[in-house]
Amino acid sequence: MSTPDFYVVVHGGAGVHKHDYDQQVKQGLAAACTKALQSLSSGAQSLEAIEAGICALEDDPIFNAGFGSNLTLEGKVECDAAVMEGTAQDFGSIGAVSGVKNPIKVARTILGQSRVPDKLGRIFPMTLVADGARAFAKQHLGEDVLQPPEQLVSPKALKQWSTWKRRLDEPDQAPKPDNNSGLDDIQDTVGAVAWSNAHGFAAGVSSGGLLLKHPGRIGQAATFGAGCWAQHTPNKCGMACSVSGAGEEIMRTSLAQQLASAIETASESGDVHEILKGVMEEKFAGIHRSRGQSHPNAGLVLLTAENEGEEEPRVRLWCAFTTESMAIAYASSRHPVPKAKVLRRGPEKNIATTDGLHLYITSFSI
Repeated sequence: MSTPDFYVVVHGGAGVHKHDYDQQVKQGLAAACTKALQSLSSGAQSLEAIEAGICALEDDPIFNAGFGSNLTLEGKVECDAAVMEGTAQDFGSIGAVSGVKNPIKVARTILGQSRVPDKLGRIFPMTLVADGARAFAKQHLGEDVLQPPEQLVSPKALKQWSTWKRRLDEPDQAPKPDNNSGLDDIQDTVGAVAWSNAHGFAAGVSSGGLLLKHPGRIGQAATFGAGCWAQHTPNKCGMACSVSGAGEEIMRTSLAQQLASAIETASESGDVHEILKGVMEEKFAGIHRSRGQSHPNAGLVLLTAENEGEEEPRVRLWCAFTTESMAIAYASSRHPVPKAKVLRRGPEKNIATTDGLHLYITSFSI
């Protein structure tokens, strides 16, 4: 029997991370990474590790997921979440759900229930939304996963909502936000990817969505092919990715699935850096430039494992984003102390600019 070998990456979203919050963000990511790694160390599947890591992020009010989520136009929390497993490529998600403490738990339970044969042969849904998702959560996870919706509103989220709601209602009287930040900057969708030599790849994402979003809006974190993807590729091993950013822009291009398809169809010598660059510039940014959007927002973490003719796959973490910054943490069975970073665009050579698109791509051995 081979020695257990596993890797996990968590992210706190692509957007604008103020330096004042760097320490809190990195501490939260490191703690979530530790939770996921502990799950894998105890023999859990990659999917369970994804759930453990994202649950920790949902419970931390510094992030836009679970408690701490951005508020809708009506001042309420409505969350999206999804998980995907790479071998069977099973998927489960929820959208626009209120009063659920850990949306990622419900998404994973939906995936699990989809594997249970129905006595009438009915097809179980991949996605549940709103009241239906909440009822499913109560039935399968019990009252513990439910909370009064108002208890999921964090002081930080309420302060941001009040500022921007006043700007919407009283544009001439309301003060401008600090640092002239834009409404789309406040994202911080969270996610995770994991791989183990015993259970393969899994990916997940969880989000409170855009601040002041229309009630009932569903973003990339609930959408198949947009917010996360995991797949096993024969003779190449596979990949898992988790995506953050402006949901509508990401959904139009099915960004996660586009990336997976590009990696799968590349030759064995395919350069992942060039694949990422091509997908982000041609597939993602290209369609938005044709719509008159000069700088679409997205960021992702990508975990790859390549056989390369060796007994043990070579595992590598990639991160790419068009926003000002993205926050990540990673660890493995070989290096169990998490490393947390807030990556920022700057004058470094790994920033590619094409037709006004500022794209940061980097990679790490973990």
